[in-house]
Amino acid sequence: MAIDRGQFSSRLGFVLAAAGSAVGLGNLVAFPVMASKNGGAVFLMVYILFVALICFPVLLAEIAIGRHTRRNPVGAFSALTNNSTGWRWAGKLAIVTPFMIAVFYTVVTVWILIFLFRALTGGLSELATDAAFGEMIGSPGIFPWFVLLQILVFGVLLGGVKGGIERLARVLMPTLALMLVGLILFVMTLDDAMLGVQYYLVPDFSRLNGQVINAALNQAFFSLSLGMGIMITYGSYFSREDNIPNSGKMVAIADTSVAFMAGLLILPAIFAFNPATDPDDLSTSSVGLIFTYLPQIFLSMQEAVGYFGASMVATVFFALVFFAAVTSLVSILEIPIAYMIDELNFSRRKAVLVQATLVTLCAVLAALSFGMSPMLTDFIPYGGGPKSLFDLIADTFSEVILPLVGFFACIICAYRWRDGFAAELSSGDAGFSSSGLARYLTFSLRTFVPVVLLFVFINSVAAKYFAIDLIAFLAG
Repeated sequence: MAIDRGQFSSRLGFVLAAAGSAVGLGNLVAFPVMASKNGGAVFLMVYILFVALICFPVLLAEIAIGRHTRRNPVGAFSALTNNSTGWRWAGKLAIVTPFMIAVFYTVVTVWILIFLFRALTGGLSELATDAAFGEMIGSPGIFPWFVLLQILVFGVLLGGVKGGIERLARVLMPTLALMLVGLILFVMTLDDAMLGVQYYLVPDFSRLNGQVINAALNQAFFSLSLGMGIMITYGSYFSREDNIPNSGKMVAIADTSVAFMAGLLILPAIFAFNPATDPDDLSTSSVGLIFTYLPQIFLSMQEAVGYFGASMVATVFFALVFFAAVTSLVSILEIPIAYMIDELNFSRRKAVLVQATLVTLCAVLAALSFGMSPMLTDFIPYGGGPKSLFDLIADTFSEVILPLVGFFACIICAYRWRDGFAAELSSGDAGFSSSGLARYLTFSLRTFVPVVLLFVFINSVAAKYFAIDLIAFLAG
């Protein structure tokens, strides 16, 4: 019996859903952290360059693979390589990766939900203390919030492609954009905010080095949800009459715009809080910024707008981040759900319930690794010290694996499915085959893009597990 996989109702629905998957913690939190630590404007310029030259070709490749095969990554890779066992395993890697990303994303989203509730109920002063975050993540009191989050996320997924994912994106993405613009306008009224704008938009090329280049490429790849199988799966729900190149441009522009605006919010806020801020002293951790540093910044705003006003600003910010996290989490979880529907002939309801069970169990184990379980807290040593189960999942699946899956997609489109790839991109865009973009895609995917992705994968393995930065080594 054929299973109804669903389809987006329009190109706008696809763009909003794909942008919703891309716009998440990577844009709103990780991007400002990376920008602050890596030269501000210089990092921004390199990031945009990588999005245009490296990530955009991979984005189009993944969407085209999905639309042509109408399958999840396992079925798609298998269909385009004559059912090769090796390529099928590569597709399975693109299923395991989003599942594991969903595990640590669930934990972080629960933390955001708790901070949102506490800011809304007048607890901003408690959130701004140094001990607040550590006490929260080490308390069993976080677990009831898991239930609330999972009901929301898997309720959306039960609604399917059009009734769940697309409907959520159509509401939350415009809301997210309006909230972000409103917060930026408010922050720009604060004293010394322009110091942050200057750092963010005026480049200092003396800060350009191998670390900046590596950070920008990793951030661009994660931010656009590449290498997770998301764009392959969403491409499988995309109409054959619609234009892939133009839709891909809209997704990339929307994602980059949100990342840019997040930097325009966070960096001026940091400098408004402390004009003497040295960006190199900021935490390299996205978690450290959002749960420790930013509540202190929001509390400091009470001198200008009062405690209630500061609490409302914090509430709007955490709501913004929560919306972004939920849209990404829904997108990530759709990948293993699509796999179960396509390959195992599960109904959507059965696939959603199985995923809900598995993700919740794994997320609870990851949450226990913050002191509640000594074994899971000191789970494995690598990279110069003991790491928790949460650290292992986040490091491996949010940074190390993604470029490798993107590399596989490039090789398929450039060598195993070259003519079909060009024909798929021409469907819905009659002038594509004779365009400069077509020539660039052919050249880039067959030459430097897979080389760069493979090097980033190898460098990420060396840096994360052996504390060796190959870029710095080669430069020195």
